[in-house]
Amino acid sequence: MVESLEPRRISVHQALGGGSVADILLWRKWCASVLVLVSATSLWFLFERAGLNILSFAANVLLLLVVILFFWAKSASLLNRPLPPIPDLQISEESVEKAADVLRDRINHLLSIVGEIALGGNLRVLFQVAVVLWITYYIGIFCNFLTLVYICILVSFSVPVFYDKYQDRLDVKLSMLHRIIQAQYRKVDQSVLRKIPSSVNKAKKTQ
Repeated sequence: MVESLEPRRISVHQALGGGSVADILLWRKWCASVLVLVSATSLWFLFERAGLNILSFAANVLLLLVVILFFWAKSASLLNRPLPPIPDLQISEESVEKAADVLRDRINHLLSIVGEIALGGNLRVLFQVAVVLWITYYIGIFCNFLTLVYICILVSFSVPVFYDKYQDRLDVKLSMLHRIIQAQYRKVDQSVLRKIPSSVNKAKKTQ
């Protein structure tokens, strides 16, 4: 029996982690998805359109929550009622270590990119970083950070579902687009980037 050499395709649900977050993003938990989307839309409207201050809103919500929990606990002790169902409000050492490891990897990756540009004179990396920063600059012109976060939430609730439904067709189109982008990048690399000497080569020539 000959085994297929074609790599097994990973489903969208598995790519998103395969947990509750994936179920919510793929609308498999319909009520939770609607709740998250309605909450995000309401918060965006309050902060962006109604002009509500984020810091004042957070302070008022926390104050209201603390007061409710305080009087709930007091009434529970007087009336022999159960206390508020509050989970263990502690951060485990394992979760802190995982978050620190992830943050350290991201920072090291960023520093390696800076080192390739500043010390190695890598023009390809400089070109890629310049394109990303240029796109980020123009995105910042048309929308602020809060609107950008809201757009990302809308995209995360629509693109995975659309891709999961039409994965076969989209894979073909995306592979074609990827080849076109690679071909254009090779042209720019051969015609522009490789003709410009790097700082490392200059240093070797001067020595």
